[in-house]
Parts: sequence; C-alpha cells; structure tokens
Amino acid sequence: MSSTSTACELKPGRVPLLISMPHVGTAIPADQQHRYQPRALETEDTDWHLARLYGELAESLGASLLVPHYSRYLIDLNRPPDDAPMYPGASNTELCPTRFFTGEPLYLEGQAPDAAERLRRRELYWQPYHQALSSELQRLKGEHGYALLFDAHSIRSELPWLFEGRLPDLNLGTADGKSCDAAITRDLGEVLARQSRYSEVVNGRFKGGYITRHYGRPDQGQHAVQLEMCQCCYMQEARPFAYDQALAEHVQPLLQSLLERLLAWRPAA
Repeated sequence: MSSTSTACELKPGRVPLLISMPHVGTAIPADQQHRYQPRALETEDTDWHLARLYGELAESLGASLLVPHYSRYLIDLNRPPDDAPMYPGASNTELCPTRFFTGEPLYLEGQAPDAAERLRRRELYWQPYHQALSSELQRLKGEHGYALLFDAHSIRSELPWLFEGRLPDLNLGTADGKSCDAAITRDLGEVLARQSRYSEVVNGRFKGGYITRHYGRPDQGQHAVQLEMCQCCYMQEARPFAYDQALAEHVQPLLQSLLERLLAWRPAA
C-alpha cells in the first residue's frame, strides 16, 4: 500500500530494490514563493519526467518507488543535513540552493533563507523524505536480508557553471566503489559498456550524492548506486521541457537492463 505524506509518496514493492528520485518535485509552498526570482517558479532544474520514465519499470519489476513533492529549489534532498559540499573544488548547490544551475541567484535580493528558515525546511521537507527512505530500506533488509538502492537523476547535458563541456549521457556513481559491493559496480558498468548508443562513464564527474554515499553501506547489507542521465536521452532540454516518447522508448530498455542486473546480484553466502 502506498504511503503519502505532505513531503513525499512511497510505493512499497516486493523485491529488495528501492528507486529514489529526490529531484523530481516541482512544488514551492505559497508562503515561500515571494522570496524567489519569478523565473525560479518554473523550477527549470527539476529532474523532469523521471517518475514517468521509471514508473512502469518499477511496477513491472516489483521495486519500491519514493517520489518527493517539493522542488529542489526549496530544499535539496540529496545534500547532507550539515550542508557540507559534495564535490569540493567544484561548483556545488547547497542544502537550500541559492543559485540556478546556470549560476544566477534564485532569490530576490535579501530573500535567501537564513539559518532558522533552513532548519525549518530541513525538519518539514528533508527529514520526512529521509525517514521514508531509511524505513523502506530497513523493511527490505528485514524481508530479503539486504537492500538495493537506485538513486535516479537527470540533468541538462551542458551546464558550464557545474561542469566543463558536455556530460556523458549516462553517469553511474558508486562513490568510487564504496557505496556497494564491487561486483555491482562491475556488473552495471558492463551493462553500460555493452551498448553503443549512449556515452557512459562510471564514477566520473557525478560519483553519487548524499543519498548514495550515506545509505550505501555494503558492510550492513545496503548497496546504493546513482545514475545521472542527460535529459536529452528522453526529453527536450529546453523549455517547455517536454517528454519525448520516441527517445524514451530507446533508453528505457537500457534502464530496465540496469535494474534487472542490479536485482540479479546476490550477497555472498
């Protein structure tokens, strides 16, 4: 049975896999909208359409699915609660982001959230998502003896403020191999390497954010991976950010292969 809160919706599955997609939310509460640049209310840096792209796959495989309601412009669910930078030396977005992915300010002058507001958002929006995520992983471990977490993301292929040049189409991150069993990194890397339609990399610019690094605890039976996918693989990267069914139909079989290969992994006896 699905579990819905004001912050997120969890659809429990029947296999030891949870698909998390922390950046698909688009809501900004009415009492906060006055703070933002008008452009921000369009939430252009959303991981658009991932619930649609992965939803049928999750259902057919029996995977759990965790979907937030609120925009990353309100709070970034894939950042640590202490707001430590995920990629030192590179441009980073914060727990409560203050810039668009293009580098311009998100907020009107003097309207960025102060420490008290950041704490309030963390308690109201960040904590419920992570409570749901942690509880579902514990349920899966209780039923299956281990849990697999697939953290799904997408991004525009070119964003000079965040990275140089064009990003590979498919970016698999396992925190340099620390967030999952070594065989999982190898197996999923093989799935990506066997195809030629999409460029791919393992543990490149995107190695996995807070969710992958925090919940990936192989020594405790929790194995986490992140896939950062260029949006041009399944949608239009420019406004109106439309879903492209023809493109999606090409990439979905590969996503299915990745998820099936992940589910085929078993812990050593």
